Amino acid sequence: MRPGLSLLAVVAAALAMATASPAGAAQVTDNARFTASDGVSLQTTLTGEAPLGPRPTIVEFSPYGRGSGTLDAGPDFNYLLVQIRGTGDSDGQFDALGPRTQADVAEILQWACGQPWSDGNLGINGFSASAITIYNSLHLPLPCVRAAVLKSGTFELYRDLLYPGGVSNLLPGAGVLALIGAPALAQGGDRLARNPVSSLDTIQGLTGAGLSVLEHPTLDDWWRERGFRGDVNHLPILMIDGFYDVESRGAFQAFQQLRGDGAHLTVIGAHDGAPAGTDGGAGEAAAWFDHYLRGTPNGVDTSPKVKLWMADGDREDLLAGKFARYDGNDWPIPGTRWESLSLSAERSGTARSLNDGTLDPARPAEAVTQSYPAIPSLPTSTDPHNTAIVGGFGANALAVALPSLTEMALAEPLGLSYTTAPFAADVLSAGPASLELRLSSTAPETSIWAVLSDVAPDGTAHPLTSGRLLSSDPDVDTGKSLTDPQTGDIVQPYGVYDHKSPAAIGESRLYRVELWPLGNRFQAGHRLRLDVIGASAASLPSLPAVNTITVGGPQGSRLLFPVLP
Repeated sequence: MRPGLSLLAVVAAALAMATASPAGAAQVTDNARFTASDGVSLQTTLTGEAPLGPRPTIVEFSPYGRGSGTLDAGPDFNYLLVQIRGTGDSDGQFDALGPRTQADVAEILQWACGQPWSDGNLGINGFSASAITIYNSLHLPLPCVRAAVLKSGTFELYRDLLYPGGVSNLLPGAGVLALIGAPALAQGGDRLARNPVSSLDTIQGLTGAGLSVLEHPTLDDWWRERGFRGDVNHLPILMIDGFYDVESRGAFQAFQQLRGDGAHLTVIGAHDGAPAGTDGGAGEAAAWFDHYLRGTPNGVDTSPKVKLWMADGDREDLLAGKFARYDGNDWPIPGTRWESLSLSAERSGTARSLNDGTLDPARPAEAVTQSYPAIPSLPTSTDPHNTAIVGGFGANALAVALPSLTEMALAEPLGLSYTTAPFAADVLSAGPASLELRLSSTAPETSIWAVLSDVAPDGTAHPLTSGRLLSSDPDVDTGKSLTDPQTGDIVQPYGVYDHKSPAAIGESRLYRVELWPLGNRFQAGHRLRLDVIGASAASLPSLPAVNTITVGGPQGSRLLFPVLP
Protein backbone atom coordinates (compact mmCIF):
# COMPACT_ATOMS: atom_id res chain seq x y z
CA MET A 1 0.00 0.00 0.00
CA ARG A 2 1.08 3.59 -0.68
CA PRO A 3 0.83 6.06 2.21
CA GLY A 4 -1.83 8.70 2.07
CA LEU A 5 -5.35 9.39 3.10
CA SER A 6 -7.22 8.11 0.05
CA LEU A 7 -6.88 5.97 -3.01
CA LEU A 8 -7.36 8.93 -5.36
CA ALA A 9 -4.97 11.12 -3.37
CA VAL A 10 -2.34 8.41 -3.66
CA VAL A 11 -2.65 8.24 -7.43
CA ALA A 12 -2.69 12.03 -7.74
CA ALA A 13 0.44 12.31 -5.61
CA ALA A 14 2.25 9.72 -7.70
CA LEU A 15 1.40 11.62 -10.90
CA ALA A 16 1.89 15.20 -9.66
CA MET A 17 5.15 14.83 -7.73
CA ALA A 18 7.34 14.08 -10.73
CA THR A 19 9.95 16.60 -9.64
CA ALA A 20 9.40 16.39 -5.87
CA SER A 21 12.43 16.35 -3.63
CA PRO A 22 13.17 16.91 0.06
CA ALA A 23 12.46 20.44 1.20
CA GLY A 24 15.22 23.04 1.15
CA ALA A 25 17.01 25.45 -1.13
CA ALA A 26 19.16 24.51 -4.11
CA GLN A 27 17.99 20.95 -4.57
CA VAL A 28 19.55 18.79 -7.26
CA THR A 29 17.83 15.82 -8.89
CA ASP A 30 19.70 13.23 -10.94
CA ASN A 31 17.84 10.51 -12.85
CA ALA A 32 19.85 7.41 -13.70
CA ARG A 33 19.13 3.90 -14.89
CA PHE A 34 20.54 0.87 -13.13
CA THR A 35 20.99 -2.45 -14.95
CA ALA A 36 20.26 -5.48 -12.76
CA SER A 37 22.21 -8.71 -13.04
CA ASP A 38 19.56 -10.19 -15.34
CA GLY A 39 19.82 -7.22 -17.72
CA VAL A 40 16.63 -5.43 -16.66
CA SER A 41 16.85 -1.64 -16.51
CA LEU A 42 15.51 0.08 -13.37
CA GLN A 43 14.80 3.79 -12.96
CA THR A 44 16.44 5.58 -10.01
CA THR A 45 16.26 9.21 -8.89
CA LEU A 46 18.84 10.81 -6.60
CA THR A 47 17.92 14.03 -4.79
CA GLY A 48 20.05 16.13 -2.50
CA GLU A 49 21.27 19.60 -1.69
CA ALA A 50 23.64 21.10 -4.24
CA PRO A 51 26.36 20.20 -4.78
CA LEU A 52 25.70 16.45 -4.68
CA GLY A 53 28.60 15.37 -2.51
CA PRO A 54 29.16 12.25 -0.43
CA ARG A 55 26.52 12.08 2.30
CA PRO A 56 24.58 9.41 4.17
CA THR A 57 21.92 8.30 1.72
CA ILE A 58 18.36 7.17 2.45
CA VAL A 59 17.08 4.66 -0.09
CA GLU A 60 13.44 3.82 -0.80
CA PHE A 61 12.15 1.13 -3.17
CA SER A 62 8.72 2.13 -4.47
CA PRO A 63 6.22 0.68 -6.98
CA TYR A 64 4.41 4.02 -7.27
CA GLY A 65 6.52 5.79 -9.86
CA ARG A 66 8.48 9.01 -9.87
CA GLY A 67 8.21 11.38 -6.94
CA SER A 68 6.81 8.78 -4.57
CA GLY A 69 9.44 9.06 -1.82
CA THR A 70 7.92 9.38 1.64
CA LEU A 71 10.52 10.91 3.98
CA ASP A 72 12.42 14.19 4.35
CA ALA A 73 15.01 13.84 7.12
CA GLY A 74 16.72 17.12 6.30
CA PRO A 75 19.54 18.46 4.09
CA ASP A 76 22.28 16.35 5.65
CA PHE A 77 21.14 13.33 3.62
CA ASN A 78 20.87 12.36 -0.01
CA TYR A 79 17.74 10.49 -1.09
CA LEU A 80 17.62 7.67 -3.64
CA LEU A 81 14.24 6.56 -4.98
CA VAL A 82 14.24 3.26 -6.85
CA GLN A 83 11.23 2.31 -8.96
CA ILE A 84 10.62 -1.40 -8.45
CA ARG A 85 10.90 -3.56 -11.56
CA GLY A 86 7.74 -3.72 -13.65
CA THR A 87 6.34 -0.53 -12.11
CA GLY A 88 6.66 3.18 -12.87
CA ASP A 89 9.38 3.59 -15.51
CA SER A 90 11.33 0.45 -14.58
CA ASP A 91 11.48 -2.45 -17.01
CA GLY A 92 10.84 -6.12 -16.31
CA GLN A 93 7.88 -7.92 -14.78
CA PHE A 94 6.46 -7.06 -11.38
CA ASP A 95 6.84 -10.19 -9.24
CA ALA A 96 4.62 -9.19 -6.29
CA LEU A 97 7.73 -8.24 -4.26
CA GLY A 98 9.16 -11.72 -4.69
CA PRO A 99 12.66 -13.12 -5.19
CA ARG A 100 13.65 -11.07 -8.23
CA THR A 101 12.69 -7.78 -6.59
CA GLN A 102 14.53 -8.85 -3.44
CA ALA A 103 17.67 -9.49 -5.49
CA ASP A 104 17.31 -6.03 -7.02
CA VAL A 105 17.33 -4.54 -3.51
CA ALA A 106 20.68 -6.10 -2.64
CA GLU A 107 22.22 -5.23 -6.01
CA ILE A 108 21.17 -1.58 -5.96
CA LEU A 109 22.39 -1.12 -2.39
CA GLN A 110 25.78 -2.53 -3.38
CA TRP A 111 25.90 -0.10 -6.30
CA ALA A 112 24.73 2.88 -4.21
CA CYS A 113 27.32 2.22 -1.52
CA GLY A 114 30.17 2.91 -3.93
CA GLN A 115 28.78 5.96 -5.73
CA PRO A 116 30.55 9.33 -5.34
CA TRP A 117 27.44 10.84 -3.72
CA SER A 118 27.44 8.18 -0.95
CA ASP A 119 29.68 8.27 2.12
CA GLY A 120 29.19 4.52 2.58
CA ASN A 121 26.35 4.87 5.11
CA LEU A 122 22.95 3.85 3.74
CA GLY A 123 19.58 3.89 5.44
CA ILE A 124 16.38 2.34 4.14
CA ASN A 125 13.03 4.04 4.35
CA GLY A 126 9.79 2.28 3.53
CA PHE A 127 6.07 2.88 3.74
CA SER A 128 3.71 -0.02 3.07
CA ALA A 129 4.79 -1.65 -0.23
CA SER A 130 8.30 -0.23 0.12
CA ALA A 131 8.43 -1.50 3.71
CA ILE A 132 7.17 -4.92 2.63
CA THR A 133 9.98 -5.09 0.09
CA ILE A 134 12.56 -4.70 2.85
CA TYR A 135 10.95 -7.17 5.28
CA ASN A 136 10.97 -9.67 2.40
CA SER A 137 14.67 -9.01 1.71
CA LEU A 138 16.25 -9.18 5.16
CA HIS A 139 17.48 -12.73 4.52
CA LEU A 140 19.87 -11.27 1.91
CA PRO A 141 22.95 -9.24 2.90
CA LEU A 142 22.10 -5.55 2.39
CA PRO A 143 25.45 -3.80 1.81
CA CYS A 144 26.30 -0.62 3.75
CA VAL A 145 22.85 -0.35 5.37
CA ARG A 146 23.10 0.91 8.96
CA ALA A 147 19.43 1.33 9.91
CA ALA A 148 15.88 1.34 8.57
CA VAL A 149 12.55 3.05 9.19
CA LEU A 150 9.61 0.92 8.05
CA LYS A 151 6.12 2.38 8.31
CA SER A 152 3.19 0.00 8.04
CA GLY A 153 3.88 -2.86 5.65
CA THR A 154 3.32 -6.58 6.06
CA PHE A 155 5.72 -8.91 7.79
CA GLU A 156 3.92 -11.84 6.15
CA LEU A 157 1.95 -10.74 3.10
CA TYR A 158 -0.46 -13.67 3.34
CA ARG A 159 -1.39 -13.21 7.01
CA ASP A 160 -1.11 -9.45 7.31
CA LEU A 161 -3.04 -8.21 4.26
CA LEU A 162 -4.30 -10.53 1.56
CA TYR A 163 -5.51 -13.64 3.44
CA PRO A 164 -5.76 -12.74 7.15
CA GLY A 165 -7.13 -15.76 8.98
CA GLY A 166 -7.22 -17.55 5.62
CA VAL A 167 -10.05 -15.21 4.51
CA SER A 168 -9.50 -13.49 1.16
CA ASN A 169 -9.18 -9.71 1.67
CA LEU A 170 -10.44 -9.00 -1.82
CA LEU A 171 -10.91 -5.23 -2.12
CA PRO A 172 -7.58 -4.08 -0.60
CA GLY A 173 -5.73 -6.53 -2.84
CA ALA A 174 -7.43 -5.14 -5.93
CA GLY A 175 -6.76 -1.60 -4.73
CA VAL A 176 -3.03 -2.26 -4.37
CA LEU A 177 -2.74 -3.43 -7.97
CA ALA A 178 -4.75 -0.41 -9.18
CA LEU A 179 -2.44 1.97 -7.32
CA ILE A 180 0.64 0.28 -8.75
CA GLY A 181 -0.82 0.18 -12.23
CA ALA A 182 -1.78 3.88 -12.36
CA PRO A 183 1.76 5.37 -12.32
CA ALA A 184 2.98 2.55 -14.55
CA LEU A 185 0.33 3.63 -17.06
CA ALA A 186 1.15 7.32 -16.57
CA GLN A 187 4.82 6.69 -17.29
CA GLY A 188 4.00 4.24 -20.08
CA GLY A 189 4.83 6.77 -22.79
CA ASP A 190 8.40 7.13 -21.56
CA ARG A 191 8.77 3.37 -21.38
CA LEU A 192 7.25 2.83 -24.80
CA ALA A 193 9.62 5.31 -26.42
CA ARG A 194 12.64 3.89 -24.63
CA ASN A 195 11.93 0.15 -24.68
CA PRO A 196 8.66 -0.92 -26.39
CA VAL A 197 9.03 -4.58 -25.36
CA SER A 198 9.04 -3.63 -21.69
CA SER A 199 5.46 -2.34 -21.85
CA LEU A 200 4.26 -5.87 -22.51
CA ASP A 201 6.38 -7.12 -19.59
CA THR A 202 4.74 -4.56 -17.31
CA ILE A 203 1.22 -5.62 -18.29
CA GLN A 204 2.05 -9.30 -17.93
CA GLY A 205 3.68 -8.77 -14.54
CA LEU A 206 0.81 -6.81 -12.99
CA THR A 207 -1.82 -9.14 -14.44
CA GLY A 208 0.12 -12.20 -13.36
CA ALA A 209 0.51 -10.89 -9.81
CA GLY A 210 -3.25 -10.46 -9.48
CA LEU A 211 -3.96 -13.93 -10.80
CA SER A 212 -1.29 -15.47 -8.56
CA VAL A 213 -2.95 -14.08 -5.44
CA LEU A 214 -6.18 -15.83 -6.42
CA GLU A 215 -4.39 -19.01 -7.49
CA HIS A 216 -2.68 -19.43 -4.09
CA PRO A 217 -5.42 -19.47 -1.41
CA THR A 218 -3.22 -21.45 0.98
CA LEU A 219 0.08 -20.35 2.52
CA ASP A 220 2.38 -22.19 0.10
CA ASP A 221 5.93 -21.57 -1.12
CA TRP A 222 4.78 -18.70 -3.36
CA TRP A 223 3.64 -16.82 -0.26
CA ARG A 224 6.63 -17.85 1.82
CA GLU A 225 8.84 -16.11 -0.72
CA ARG A 226 6.81 -12.95 -0.03
CA GLY A 227 7.27 -12.80 3.70
CA PHE A 228 10.01 -12.61 6.31
CA ARG A 229 12.50 -15.46 5.80
CA GLY A 230 15.11 -14.59 8.39
CA ASP A 231 17.53 -11.73 8.99
CA VAL A 232 21.27 -11.73 8.33
CA ASN A 233 21.66 -7.95 8.70
CA HIS A 234 20.59 -7.27 12.31
CA LEU A 235 19.65 -3.68 11.59
CA PRO A 236 18.13 -1.34 14.15
CA ILE A 237 14.67 -0.79 12.66
CA LEU A 238 12.09 1.77 13.70
CA MET A 239 8.61 0.36 12.99
CA ILE A 240 5.80 2.92 12.73
CA ASP A 241 2.16 1.93 12.43
CA GLY A 242 -1.35 2.57 13.71
CA PHE A 243 -3.81 0.38 15.60
CA TYR A 244 -6.41 0.84 12.84
CA ASP A 245 -4.04 0.45 9.91
CA VAL A 246 -4.94 -1.95 7.12
CA GLU A 247 -1.58 -3.70 7.68
CA SER A 248 -1.24 -3.10 11.41
CA ARG A 249 -0.45 -6.70 12.34
CA GLY A 250 2.83 -6.61 10.41
CA ALA A 251 4.65 -4.02 12.50
CA PHE A 252 3.80 -5.78 15.78
CA GLN A 253 4.99 -9.12 14.41
CA ALA A 254 8.16 -7.54 13.03
CA PHE A 255 8.99 -5.94 16.36
CA GLN A 256 8.51 -9.23 18.22
CA GLN A 257 10.89 -10.95 15.80
CA LEU A 258 13.55 -8.23 15.51
CA ARG A 259 13.53 -6.49 18.91
CA GLY A 260 16.86 -8.11 19.80
CA ASP A 261 18.56 -5.98 17.12
CA GLY A 262 17.48 -2.67 18.65
CA ALA A 263 14.06 -2.35 17.01
CA HIS A 264 11.59 0.26 18.26
CA LEU A 265 7.81 0.27 17.72
CA THR A 266 5.86 3.54 17.51
CA VAL A 267 2.10 3.07 17.13
CA ILE A 268 0.92 6.52 16.12
CA GLY A 269 -0.69 6.04 12.72
CA ALA A 270 0.06 5.13 9.12
CA HIS A 271 -2.55 4.54 6.39
CA ASP A 272 -5.16 5.08 9.11
CA GLY A 273 -4.03 8.68 9.70
CA ALA A 274 -2.27 10.21 12.70
CA PRO A 275 -3.87 12.07 15.61
CA ALA A 276 -4.26 15.81 15.14
CA GLY A 277 -1.38 17.70 16.71
CA THR A 278 1.16 14.93 16.04
CA ASP A 279 3.61 14.46 13.17
CA GLY A 280 2.79 10.79 12.60
CA GLY A 281 6.30 9.76 13.68
CA ALA A 282 8.16 11.83 11.08
CA GLY A 283 10.35 13.54 13.67
CA GLU A 284 11.34 10.26 15.26
CA ALA A 285 12.12 8.79 11.84
CA ALA A 286 14.44 11.70 11.03
CA ALA A 287 16.12 11.39 14.43
CA TRP A 288 16.57 7.63 13.87
CA PHE A 289 18.57 8.20 10.70
CA ASP A 290 20.42 11.15 12.22
CA HIS A 291 21.64 8.89 15.03
CA TYR A 292 22.42 5.70 13.12
CA LEU A 293 23.76 7.22 9.88
CA ARG A 294 25.44 10.37 11.19
CA GLY A 295 26.28 9.35 14.77
CA THR A 296 24.32 12.17 16.39
CA PRO A 297 23.88 11.43 20.14
CA ASN A 298 20.19 12.42 20.23
CA GLY A 299 19.04 9.64 22.58
CA VAL A 300 16.63 8.05 20.10
CA ASP A 301 18.21 4.65 20.77
CA THR A 302 17.61 4.86 24.53
CA SER A 303 14.02 6.16 24.41
CA PRO A 304 11.19 3.70 25.27
CA LYS A 305 11.19 0.87 22.76
CA VAL A 306 7.40 0.83 22.46
CA LYS A 307 5.31 4.00 22.25
CA LEU A 308 1.55 3.76 21.97
CA TRP A 309 -0.98 6.37 20.90
CA MET A 310 -4.21 4.62 21.85
CA ALA A 311 -7.81 5.53 21.07
CA ASP A 312 -9.93 7.06 23.80
CA GLY A 313 -13.18 5.44 22.78
CA ASP A 314 -13.23 5.51 18.98
CA ARG A 315 -11.15 6.18 15.89
CA GLU A 316 -12.76 9.49 14.95
CA ASP A 317 -11.86 11.00 18.31
CA LEU A 318 -8.33 9.61 17.96
CA LEU A 319 -7.88 11.39 14.63
CA ALA A 320 -9.23 14.57 16.21
CA GLY A 321 -6.41 14.43 18.78
CA LYS A 322 -8.08 12.69 21.72
CA PHE A 323 -5.87 9.77 22.72
CA ALA A 324 -4.26 7.91 25.61
CA ARG A 325 -0.48 7.53 25.74
CA TYR A 326 1.45 4.55 27.07
CA ASP A 327 5.12 3.62 26.78
CA GLY A 328 6.96 0.39 27.50
CA ASN A 329 10.01 -1.61 26.52
CA ASP A 330 8.41 -4.63 24.89
CA TRP A 331 5.34 -5.82 23.05
CA PRO A 332 3.05 -6.95 24.49
CA ILE A 333 3.67 -4.50 27.32
CA PRO A 334 5.27 -6.42 30.24
CA GLY A 335 2.72 -7.07 32.95
CA THR A 336 -0.23 -7.23 30.55
CA ARG A 337 -2.83 -9.72 31.73
CA TRP A 338 -5.52 -11.32 29.61
CA GLU A 339 -8.94 -11.40 31.23
CA SER A 340 -10.95 -14.52 30.47
CA LEU A 341 -14.48 -13.43 29.58
CA SER A 342 -16.98 -16.18 28.84
CA LEU A 343 -19.72 -15.68 26.27
CA SER A 344 -23.06 -16.01 28.04
CA ALA A 345 -26.66 -16.24 26.88
CA GLU A 346 -27.77 -14.00 29.74
CA ARG A 347 -29.21 -10.80 28.25
CA SER A 348 -27.36 -7.54 28.80
CA GLY A 349 -30.18 -5.22 27.85
CA THR A 350 -27.76 -3.04 25.84
CA ALA A 351 -27.62 -4.41 22.27
CA ARG A 352 -30.08 -4.69 19.39
CA SER A 353 -28.69 -8.00 18.19
CA LEU A 354 -30.15 -11.45 17.67
CA ASN A 355 -29.30 -12.46 21.23
CA ASP A 356 -28.04 -9.47 23.32
CA GLY A 357 -25.73 -11.71 25.37
CA THR A 358 -23.11 -10.88 27.98
CA LEU A 359 -19.38 -11.28 28.60
CA ASP A 360 -18.91 -12.74 32.06
CA PRO A 361 -15.69 -13.47 34.03
CA ALA A 362 -17.46 -16.59 35.36
CA ARG A 363 -18.21 -19.41 32.92
CA PRO A 364 -21.97 -20.15 32.81
CA ALA A 365 -22.72 -23.67 33.98
CA GLU A 366 -25.32 -24.45 31.32
CA ALA A 367 -24.39 -24.85 27.65
CA VAL A 368 -26.59 -22.98 25.16
CA THR A 369 -26.37 -22.72 21.37
CA GLN A 370 -27.00 -19.47 19.50
CA SER A 371 -27.20 -18.99 15.73
CA TYR A 372 -26.70 -16.17 13.25
CA PRO A 373 -26.77 -15.84 9.42
CA ALA A 374 -23.31 -15.87 7.84
CA ILE A 375 -24.01 -13.23 5.21
CA PRO A 376 -21.85 -10.22 4.24
CA SER A 377 -21.81 -7.45 6.82
CA LEU A 378 -21.47 -3.68 6.46
CA PRO A 379 -17.68 -3.12 6.13
CA THR A 380 -17.69 0.45 7.48
CA SER A 381 -18.90 -1.04 10.77
CA THR A 382 -17.36 -4.49 10.98
CA ASP A 383 -14.08 -3.90 9.12
CA PRO A 384 -12.27 -1.02 10.88
CA HIS A 385 -8.87 -1.74 9.31
CA ASN A 386 -10.11 -1.69 5.73
CA THR A 387 -12.35 1.29 6.45
CA ALA A 388 -9.38 3.32 7.70
CA ILE A 389 -7.48 2.96 4.41
CA VAL A 390 -10.18 4.97 2.60
CA GLY A 391 -10.60 7.49 5.41
CA GLY A 392 -9.44 10.45 3.32
CA PHE A 393 -11.47 9.25 0.37
CA GLY A 394 -14.53 10.54 2.20
CA ALA A 395 -15.01 7.86 4.85
CA ASN A 396 -13.74 10.10 7.66
CA ALA A 397 -15.97 13.01 6.66
CA LEU A 398 -18.90 10.64 6.17
CA ALA A 399 -18.36 9.16 9.63
CA VAL A 400 -18.61 12.64 11.13
CA ALA A 401 -21.74 13.49 9.13
CA LEU A 402 -23.36 10.04 9.50
CA PRO A 403 -21.84 8.44 12.62
CA SER A 404 -23.99 5.32 12.32
CA LEU A 405 -21.95 4.20 9.29
CA THR A 406 -18.90 3.47 11.42
CA GLU A 407 -20.76 2.43 14.56
CA MET A 408 -22.20 -1.05 15.04
CA ALA A 409 -25.89 -0.10 15.11
CA LEU A 410 -26.58 -0.92 11.44
CA ALA A 411 -24.62 -4.19 11.38
CA GLU A 412 -25.45 -5.56 14.82
CA PRO A 413 -29.03 -6.79 14.20
CA LEU A 414 -27.70 -9.61 11.99
CA GLY A 415 -25.14 -10.94 14.47
CA LEU A 416 -24.64 -12.16 18.01
CA SER A 417 -23.38 -9.71 20.63
CA TYR A 418 -21.84 -10.17 24.07
CA THR A 419 -21.32 -7.17 26.36
CA THR A 420 -19.63 -6.61 29.72
CA ALA A 421 -21.08 -4.71 32.64
CA PRO A 422 -19.97 -1.05 32.78
CA PHE A 423 -16.34 -0.64 33.85
CA ALA A 424 -16.09 0.79 37.34
CA ALA A 425 -12.83 2.60 36.50
CA ASP A 426 -10.85 3.43 33.38
CA VAL A 427 -9.36 0.34 31.70
CA LEU A 428 -6.33 0.60 29.43
CA SER A 429 -6.25 -2.20 26.88
CA ALA A 430 -3.40 -2.84 24.45
CA GLY A 431 -2.33 -6.11 22.90
CA PRO A 432 -3.59 -8.94 20.76
CA ALA A 433 -6.81 -10.67 21.78
CA SER A 434 -8.02 -14.20 21.18
CA LEU A 435 -11.51 -15.59 20.74
CA GLU A 436 -12.02 -19.28 21.51
CA LEU A 437 -15.20 -20.06 19.62
CA ARG A 438 -16.99 -23.39 19.44
CA LEU A 439 -18.89 -23.22 16.17
CA SER A 440 -20.75 -25.32 13.61
CA SER A 441 -22.10 -24.29 10.22
CA THR A 442 -24.63 -25.38 7.60
CA ALA A 443 -21.94 -24.72 4.95
CA PRO A 444 -18.82 -26.80 4.30
CA GLU A 445 -16.75 -23.63 4.71
CA THR A 446 -17.61 -20.31 6.35
CA SER A 447 -15.79 -17.12 7.30
CA ILE A 448 -15.82 -16.52 11.06
CA TRP A 449 -15.79 -12.79 11.82
CA ALA A 450 -15.56 -11.05 15.18
CA VAL A 451 -15.48 -7.36 16.18
CA LEU A 452 -14.50 -5.73 19.50
CA SER A 453 -16.12 -2.38 20.32
CA ASP A 454 -16.10 0.32 22.97
CA VAL A 455 -19.72 0.93 24.03
CA ALA A 456 -20.35 4.44 25.37
CA PRO A 457 -22.92 5.10 28.12
CA ASP A 458 -25.41 6.29 25.47
CA GLY A 459 -25.27 2.84 23.86
CA THR A 460 -23.22 3.64 20.74
CA ALA A 461 -20.68 0.94 19.94
CA HIS A 462 -17.44 2.05 18.24
CA PRO A 463 -15.44 -0.78 16.59
CA LEU A 464 -11.81 -1.07 17.66
CA THR A 465 -10.49 -4.17 15.95
CA SER A 466 -11.62 -7.32 14.19
CA GLY A 467 -10.61 -10.95 13.88
CA ARG A 468 -11.31 -13.41 11.10
CA LEU A 469 -10.80 -17.07 10.42
CA LEU A 470 -11.87 -19.45 7.67
CA SER A 471 -13.54 -22.49 9.20
CA SER A 472 -11.40 -24.83 7.08
CA ASP A 473 -8.30 -23.46 8.85
CA PRO A 474 -8.80 -24.62 12.45
CA ASP A 475 -5.22 -25.64 13.23
CA VAL A 476 -2.81 -23.57 15.32
CA ASP A 477 0.97 -23.75 15.58
CA THR A 478 1.32 -23.68 19.36
CA GLY A 479 5.08 -23.18 19.16
CA LYS A 480 4.66 -19.89 17.30
CA SER A 481 1.58 -18.73 19.18
CA LEU A 482 1.85 -16.12 21.94
CA THR A 483 0.83 -17.34 25.38
CA ASP A 484 -0.03 -15.52 28.59
CA PRO A 485 2.98 -16.06 30.88
CA GLN A 486 0.65 -16.12 33.89
CA THR A 487 -1.88 -18.72 32.70
CA GLY A 488 -0.39 -20.41 29.65
CA ASP A 489 -3.47 -19.50 27.60
CA ILE A 490 -2.92 -18.85 23.89
CA VAL A 491 -3.62 -15.14 23.54
CA GLN A 492 -2.38 -14.71 19.98
CA PRO A 493 -2.95 -17.89 17.97
CA TYR A 494 -0.62 -18.46 15.04
CA GLY A 495 -2.84 -20.17 12.51
CA VAL A 496 -1.76 -22.92 10.11
CA TYR A 497 -2.86 -22.02 6.58
CA ASP A 498 -0.85 -24.36 4.36
CA HIS A 499 -3.67 -26.90 4.07
CA LYS A 500 -7.45 -27.05 4.44
CA SER A 501 -9.34 -29.13 7.03
CA PRO A 502 -13.06 -28.65 6.33
CA ALA A 503 -15.55 -29.61 9.01
CA ALA A 504 -18.54 -31.76 8.26
CA ILE A 505 -21.77 -29.81 7.94
CA GLY A 506 -23.14 -29.34 11.44
CA GLU A 507 -19.90 -30.46 13.12
CA SER A 508 -19.03 -28.31 16.12
CA ARG A 509 -15.32 -27.52 16.48
CA LEU A 510 -13.18 -25.19 18.57
CA TYR A 511 -11.69 -22.28 16.63
CA ARG A 512 -9.07 -19.86 17.92
CA VAL A 513 -9.66 -16.53 16.20
CA GLU A 514 -6.81 -14.01 16.32
CA LEU A 515 -8.04 -10.45 16.85
CA TRP A 516 -5.55 -7.89 15.61
CA PRO A 517 -3.83 -5.70 18.22
CA LEU A 518 -6.03 -3.09 19.82
CA GLY A 519 -5.13 0.00 21.82
CA ASN A 520 -7.91 1.79 23.66
CA ARG A 521 -8.84 3.44 26.93
CA PHE A 522 -12.26 2.27 28.10
CA GLN A 523 -13.47 5.07 30.31
CA ALA A 524 -15.37 4.36 33.51
CA GLY A 525 -18.98 3.67 32.62
CA HIS A 526 -18.11 2.29 29.18
CA ARG A 527 -18.44 -1.37 28.20
CA LEU A 528 -16.63 -3.86 26.02
CA ARG A 529 -18.68 -5.66 23.36
CA LEU A 530 -17.90 -8.63 21.15
CA ASP A 531 -19.94 -9.13 17.98
CA VAL A 532 -19.83 -12.39 16.05
CA ILE A 533 -21.21 -11.61 12.62
CA GLY A 534 -21.03 -12.32 8.90
CA ALA A 535 -17.76 -11.48 7.16
CA SER A 536 -17.15 -7.97 5.86
CA ALA A 537 -18.43 -7.34 2.35
CA ALA A 538 -14.88 -6.19 1.50
CA SER A 539 -13.79 -9.84 1.68
CA LEU A 540 -14.33 -12.58 -0.88
CA PRO A 541 -17.71 -13.99 0.20
CA SER A 542 -18.17 -17.58 1.30
CA LEU A 543 -21.41 -19.52 0.84
CA PRO A 544 -24.41 -18.16 2.76
CA ALA A 545 -24.95 -20.26 5.87
CA VAL A 546 -26.31 -20.37 9.36
CA ASN A 547 -23.53 -20.58 11.95
CA THR A 548 -24.17 -21.80 15.48
CA ILE A 549 -21.92 -21.22 18.49
CA THR A 550 -21.91 -22.80 21.93
CA VAL A 551 -21.82 -20.55 24.99
CA GLY A 552 -21.62 -21.73 28.59
CA GLY A 553 -20.88 -25.19 29.89
CA PRO A 554 -17.46 -26.85 30.08
CA GLN A 555 -16.79 -26.28 26.35
CA GLY A 556 -18.28 -22.80 26.06
CA SER A 557 -16.72 -19.98 24.06
CA ARG A 558 -14.61 -17.24 25.64
CA LEU A 559 -12.67 -14.06 24.87
CA LEU A 560 -9.13 -13.41 26.15
CA PHE A 561 -8.96 -9.63 26.52
CA PRO A 562 -5.67 -7.72 27.19
CA VAL A 563 -5.48 -5.28 30.11
CA LEU A 564 -2.40 -3.11 30.73
CA PRO A 565 -0.80 -2.96 34.17
